[in-house]
Amino acid sequence: MLRFIFRLAAMVALSVSVIMAVVDATRSVAASALVMTPLNTSWLAVSPDTRAAFETYVRDKASPLLWDGVIAWVLAQPGFAVFAV
Repeated sequence: MLRFIFRLAAMVALSVSVIMAVVDATRSVAASALVMTPLNTSWLAVSPDTRAAFETYVRDKASPLLWDGVIAWVLAQPGFAVFAV
């Protein structure tokens, strides 16, 4: 059962990564330049309320240093790369 859950999560993450890579590739062709959309930009475009709630939760429950040091860096990376890892 646990193996199934991990495989399902991996399949979903890979699917999201491929979709985000195709969107970036399409934008790169249209702009005639390399376009890599940060995960933060994609998240804000889809659901800004959950992004703000997640930031508030991490800052309140964990530490502002965790947000500023680690999570902000991850959100600045291209979305397809984050989900591919």
